[in-house]
Amino acid sequence: MASSAPRTFKQAQATYNTSGELVWWVFMRVSGLMLVFLVFGHLYFNNILIDAGKIDYAYVAQRLSQPGVKIYDTFLLAFAMLHGVNGLRYSIEDYVQKPGRRFWAKTIMFAFAGIIFILGTMTLWAFSFDEMGAAVRALD
Repeated sequence: MASSAPRTFKQAQATYNTSGELVWWVFMRVSGLMLVFLVFGHLYFNNILIDAGKIDYAYVAQRLSQPGVKIYDTFLLAFAMLHGVNGLRYSIEDYVQKPGRRFWAKTIMFAFAGIIFILGTMTLWAFSFDEMGAAVRALD
């Protein structure tokens, strides 16, 4: 008989040998719930409040010049990356049998995810969108 994944906190405590795995189990539940609200909020502000067909560089630059939007999008990026990477980590644990290959698969995955997160955060915070807009308009 195959065992199923734990559904309650008590089952998770009994299933996982380390407190680290229990923390990740709790994180997956909390981040999944938070992602639902973050994603639907993002969709609401970008597709329902305004006509999505009217989104252009000026709108994005104006929106990303607001610190609250940057914080919101940083949380969205962080939770989505961590939630997705942890899910992929579970899959690697399940399907990559050889310890050496499992190590390198997880190392590459974490490195790739870290690079994407750093680039995404830099895009949100490091660049002046007014200056970028001027540079884009100068290309025409």
